[in-house]
Amino acid sequence: MRHPEAADVSAIVCTKNSIASIQACLESLKGAGVGEIIVVDAGSDDGTRGVADSLADLVLEDRGTGLGQARNIGIAASRKNLILNMGSDNVLLSGQLERMFVSISKESVAGVSAQTRVPGSNYVGRGLNAWRKGRFRPGPARIIGTPTLFRAQLLRERPFDSSRRFSDDSELCERWTQQFGARFEISDAVVLEVGKGTWSEVVRRCKMYGESDHEIYEAGVQAGWSWTRRFKSLRHPWVVDTAMPLRNLDWGAGITSAPFFLTFTLLRYFFWARSAMLSIHRRR
Repeated sequence: MRHPEAADVSAIVCTKNSIASIQACLESLKGAGVGEIIVVDAGSDDGTRGVADSLADLVLEDRGTGLGQARNIGIAASRKNLILNMGSDNVLLSGQLERMFVSISKESVAGVSAQTRVPGSNYVGRGLNAWRKGRFRPGPARIIGTPTLFRAQLLRERPFDSSRRFSDDSELCERWTQQFGARFEISDAVVLEVGKGTWSEVVRRCKMYGESDHEIYEAGVQAGWSWTRRFKSLRHPWVVDTAMPLRNLDWGAGITSAPFFLTFTLLRYFFWARSAMLSIHRRR
């Protein structure tokens, strides 16, 4: 494809009660010159909708049934050749969209993600940034996560699984890989993630990841996963949230951040186990 421009991009922001960050997010997209901004709002009642109405080109509503469905609503309404999925807490820095274009311009690449960084220098912020630096390294990747830039036609033809509440990115990447050998990359672009450098936000993230882990595992078991594949899924949080960052960071950064990585991993397993227990209880 020809080298993209910002005007070729439909930015989709799914949100609910994001008043603390939505304005900075949308203003950064406008500053980058993206072709259209679409906000999909799940019934916000904190002023988010008013900000979206004033800054976005189109504001749509969803019923809050899950991120996969919300994204599909925005995708169906988009008109540009590329789709940028942004979190409502993401702020796009100057020149970073162009860095994502470098990867998406390659014929074999179906989607590319940016790296995220948390502003601030407290221990949680440093731990999160070390975790991201160690886990999400630029180059080819099996799965990419938000912020993501996809070829729009592919995404319209093969959208997200609307039944997924959280694990939509991983499901889509794995499905595309199986269906037509899609390739993905992590770019060297950096996007800020604002308001996330606290322990309460770490717990919220681990809860989301743990529930996503359970969602993926249950779907895999129903699909007939082998015991080897199940074990791979069970060890995944340990591998990606502790072992991989420790392996990829230098010795000093790894030792300093190790307690954070271990805490993050244990919280993720806790919420996975809790989600599994609640699921068992609901089936009785």
